[in-house]
Amino acid sequence: MKGLKILRHVFTVGSFTAMSRVLGLVREMLQSRLIGAGVEQSAFVLAFAIPNMARKLFGEGALTAAFVPVFKGEVESGDLESARRLARAVMTLVLLALGAVAVLAIIALSATLGLAHDLSPRTDLTIRLVRILLPYMIFICGAAFGMGVLNALGRFVEGAFMPALLNIFWIAALGVLCFLPGLSLTARVTVVAWAILAGGAAQMAFLFRCMAKRGFPTRPLFSGMLSEKARLVWRNTFIGALGAGAVQINCMLDQVLAQCAAPWAAGVIGYAERLMDLPLGVVGVAFGTVLLPTFAGLFAKGDAAGARAALKRSVLQILALMVPTSVVTFIFAPWIVALIYEGRAFDAVATVRVARALAVYGLGFAFYGIQKCLIPFFQAQKDMKTPLRVTVKTVVLNATLNVLAVTLLPPDWRHVGLAGSTVICAAVGCVLLVCSPAFRSSEDRVSISSDDR
Repeated sequence: MKGLKILRHVFTVGSFTAMSRVLGLVREMLQSRLIGAGVEQSAFVLAFAIPNMARKLFGEGALTAAFVPVFKGEVESGDLESARRLARAVMTLVLLALGAVAVLAIIALSATLGLAHDLSPRTDLTIRLVRILLPYMIFICGAAFGMGVLNALGRFVEGAFMPALLNIFWIAALGVLCFLPGLSLTARVTVVAWAILAGGAAQMAFLFRCMAKRGFPTRPLFSGMLSEKARLVWRNTFIGALGAGAVQINCMLDQVLAQCAAPWAAGVIGYAERLMDLPLGVVGVAFGTVLLPTFAGLFAKGDAAGARAALKRSVLQILALMVPTSVVTFIFAPWIVALIYEGRAFDAVATVRVARALAVYGLGFAFYGIQKCLIPFFQAQKDMKTPLRVTVKTVVLNATLNVLAVTLLPPDWRHVGLAGSTVICAAVGCVLLVCSPAFRSSEDRVSISSDDR
């Protein structure tokens, strides 16, 4: 029954994630037509990357992974009042810290615009857009925190719907721009930035209201920010942020090496990654979202055997879903790419290049999915160090393999080597996690509990 319950939650989260991905595709189609791929879009991408990085480091990434196991332990112990205080204290400090960073950054950016008079148009627009979008990191991190609370309470629908809210606001703004053809591209991208800010506020407000309805009010609480439980959350958040930071550095290195591989390589890899994200974003994200609170609850009850059984079932379910997807992607990559992308500026040569990368990426679907099962297994035990160690090792391996691909392979195949490096590192990461002492120690705990019975 536990396996069916997990699969049901995964299906729920996956369905809403799929809806968000479809809305995101509509959004990208509209934005490409209304704003194009020039200086304005480049400035927007750079500006939006900053709050997005904060989201990955301190929102739905490190903070959620550190907070949910501690919070779930309080819930499982039956001390709901302690759980409420912990949630309010952690949320208050996070929002205060992010708010302070945003205010100081906005002041600094405003001073830069006032004092510097020789900025390029792209730099000037980027700074102005960053100034608008900085508060978004407060909203999205608050929303991610609310999603973590609700997931720990077994409520997955609200958090799964939350990403779609941003796309709804974004698409609405682009829809309005369709009726304002006289607006400059700078004005259009500025309208989009304000729509994103409004969408972020709506996301946080929606999840905070859902939390309050579940008996977890969001009023600020200034006491308990440095309690024993809160300190555990902060320590694990810091460790998790180190791992996320290493991944972000690796991503930037990948972009640099892609530029070295060929002038078109970065764009080709980007197109292949967006197609790869469709199954991974639906299946992988869904499993990762559901498994963290599930594992945390089982470990909080001392049921290590139940946690390992849930892990085995989830891995088998991932394999059942992703292995056929890998086969289909590998065989039909050229047809998939041609159907979705080919036309006008995207010619047959581009289709071949993207298809090669996509076919190789497809070989790693199962490994990516298994990682989404394994990492929450460690995080649920409040073990952030093991995933960090594995991340650092795979980052070093990935950088080494990427350099070899760029220097040794023919120009038309270098981007394929970059994709293959990602697959190899995902496989090695799975092996390192399974072979880690922490994983074996959890197996020992299962054996001891079985002997006691």
